[in-house]
Amino acid sequence: MTLPSHCQIVVIGGGIIGCSTAYHLAKLHKADVILLERDRLTSGSTWHAAGLVGQLRNSASITQLLRYSVRLYAGLEAETGLATGWRPSGCLRLARSPERMVEFKRQATTARSFGLEMHLLSPAEVALRWPLLETGDLAGASWLPSDGQANPSDIAQSLAKGARANRARVVEGAAVTGFDIRHGRVAGVRTSQGNIACEKVVNCAGQWARQLGALAGVSVPLQPMRHQYVVTEPVPGLPADLPTMRDPDRYTYFKEEVGGLAFGGYERNPKAWLDEPPQDFSFALLDDDWELFEQHLANALARVPALATTGIKRMIAGPESFTPDGNFILGEAPEVAGFFVGAGFNSFGIASAGGAGMALAEWIVRGEQPTDLWSVDIRRFSGLHRDRDWVRERTLEAYGKHYTVAFPHEEMQSGRPRLMSPLYGRLDRLNACFGSKLGWERANWFAPSGSRAEDVYAMGRQSWFEAVGREHRAVRERAGLFDQSSFAKFEVSGAGAAAALSWLSANDVAKAPGRVTYTQMLNSRGGIECDLTVARLADDRFYVVTGTGFRTHDAHWICSHLPAGADVTFRDVTEEFGTLSLMGPRARQVLSRVTDADLGNAAFPFGHCRQIGIADRPVRALRVSYVGELGWELHAPATALPAVFDALMEAGEPLGLTPAGYRAIESLRLEKAYRAWGADLSPSDNPLEAGLVWAVKLRASTPFLGREPCERAAREPLTKRFTVLTVDDPSAVLVGRETILRDGAVVGYLTSGGWGYTVRRNIGLGYVRHPEGVTDAFLGEGHYELEIATERFPATLHLSPLHDPGGARLRA
Repeated sequence: MTLPSHCQIVVIGGGIIGCSTAYHLAKLHKADVILLERDRLTSGSTWHAAGLVGQLRNSASITQLLRYSVRLYAGLEAETGLATGWRPSGCLRLARSPERMVEFKRQATTARSFGLEMHLLSPAEVALRWPLLETGDLAGASWLPSDGQANPSDIAQSLAKGARANRARVVEGAAVTGFDIRHGRVAGVRTSQGNIACEKVVNCAGQWARQLGALAGVSVPLQPMRHQYVVTEPVPGLPADLPTMRDPDRYTYFKEEVGGLAFGGYERNPKAWLDEPPQDFSFALLDDDWELFEQHLANALARVPALATTGIKRMIAGPESFTPDGNFILGEAPEVAGFFVGAGFNSFGIASAGGAGMALAEWIVRGEQPTDLWSVDIRRFSGLHRDRDWVRERTLEAYGKHYTVAFPHEEMQSGRPRLMSPLYGRLDRLNACFGSKLGWERANWFAPSGSRAEDVYAMGRQSWFEAVGREHRAVRERAGLFDQSSFAKFEVSGAGAAAALSWLSANDVAKAPGRVTYTQMLNSRGGIECDLTVARLADDRFYVVTGTGFRTHDAHWICSHLPAGADVTFRDVTEEFGTLSLMGPRARQVLSRVTDADLGNAAFPFGHCRQIGIADRPVRALRVSYVGELGWELHAPATALPAVFDALMEAGEPLGLTPAGYRAIESLRLEKAYRAWGADLSPSDNPLEAGLVWAVKLRASTPFLGREPCERAAREPLTKRFTVLTVDDPSAVLVGRETILRDGAVVGYLTSGGWGYTVRRNIGLGYVRHPEGVTDAFLGEGHYELEIATERFPATLHLSPLHDPGGARLRA
């Protein structure tokens, strides 16, 4: 086929992801689209994928994408006439340990929250579904009846045929050699068969996606990894309708294949493949590594003893792309406008392909993610992820954890420490236990003197529970000092800065200089894209502070929505400033000992910022709080932060000032019902649903992005509302995604959960849903329970924060 000189959208990569994206662009959006494949369709990793299709993930929206995949595959053959090999065989997951069984119980509750059928089985029930299994060592299992298996190549070919039927063009043998970038936007694709002018490009190049992205200056942090499985000769007595089976405690998986078994696994000592796979690696495999696979053979024989007398037909040793956090990559690259990515599927690309292609297609056409896709958003990464050595090391760890028990709050250990605040050494000497966020080392909690600062993970109360309680109480009763230097910090300046930020912000940020405003930034549907603080330093200069993990996302959102030609300059100043948060009822007393500034309410009210001096260093003080107490965020030049910290700690010692960490922040903010973006707030939630209408300038006539949908929401009954729920029983442990029941019916799930040390109760935050409207009466009349790891606990619903609901302590 001769390439066209122009096409609206160019999809690159003819694996299952590229085929799905082209299919959905053509069918659902009638887009002018061409799919380019450097060799032949499925020739990369799709053709050798095992084809297991599971649906449950920790994210509700990602689970829904995978459920969409299942529905799509079930009907694709009827639509295109090509078989897909789809079989809804169901899936067993085996548990050998009590911790694994608790994990499955939590997953069963998560599945219930997300509307997915899942059951817990006894070992005897497992044996009925998989008669050849050794079940003597099992504690139980989970059963998802709608999971299944498929033939990956057949699905990809069927999707390609469906794309062609909807006027998409599919061209094989067209290798992409470069891109035309004009004024920061993709304008064309250069190929071995000629050039194509275009408006948008979609990088679905699989394990080559990193190299392809680099041609456009786009970072795609993935690592090709060796993954192996074997196919056996026929196994006598093996049922043809056998469910797929995962044995995570033995790191293996199984599926029926032509009367035999295909089985492989995820070893704890994995091997990375080449950083830059050769371009001519098509329908090719790696050399068999039986030494590496020996552990899976031993585990498979222990689980299915019949394999001892069964021959092996062949090994499939192929490279697959994995990412540093185990989640795939979707969305528009922040470096180049119009350049989208769908790659890095971590061995669940077949399960994800249908839904991921559908969501990516809508993102491409609409210009916004269609639902909450933060866990897979390419903007979750940062400049750190351009480091190939770091990405490889972290991805090896993520691969090795593919089947390990997922303990709540578990931290990754590889590639650390990488980014450190100027106070890292001081906090280390104070016995801090550090966590990592976007590469930054952050004090999570402080161990008592003489004890080891180390996380010991558990399914119940964690090892740091009492230590965090001490920090929490210090902040409520005296004062705590947090190092929050990892905050992402931006300066927006210029004659057009006020107008630009006013358009982007739901709240009124164009207040007089010296004011600080908490605001959301909304998408065209009214969904919350950013949740941040804006301080006006001068008429033409603003200081924006947002969460550590949202640095790339929020910077991209702001920059991509600045008015064309406006006199606005955006600058990322994250590393230039360190941040200390001094919080608690004695915060003013501590701060007054190290500065001459007037800290009284008249001179320095809540929601204001001032330049003050501490230890002869300039400090930008913002009177705000995320813990619900009197306090200040103190932003100082990074080189000055150690002196400021030392002065505060010395002055605060007689007043009981205590260093505190991020886990105390979490419990403190739960008591105040403060929302967290990425958990309680998302692009799928509008401010009215989230209980943040007070932070939206609807009473003014000022236009802002997302105003119209907010106005509509204000006129219509809300079908979901943010609430606080508590459980008195101290044996319960909330971590999020627990099911909310009202009068016995499922009405939502928790988005956050934890323990409130002041109120001495379990606290959950989440949305209650009801299609006919969630009124105060509806909320107040119900009897509530929370399902926690399949067990129901009585719960109390609250419409206001548990701690200081009027906010008097903030303004003291």
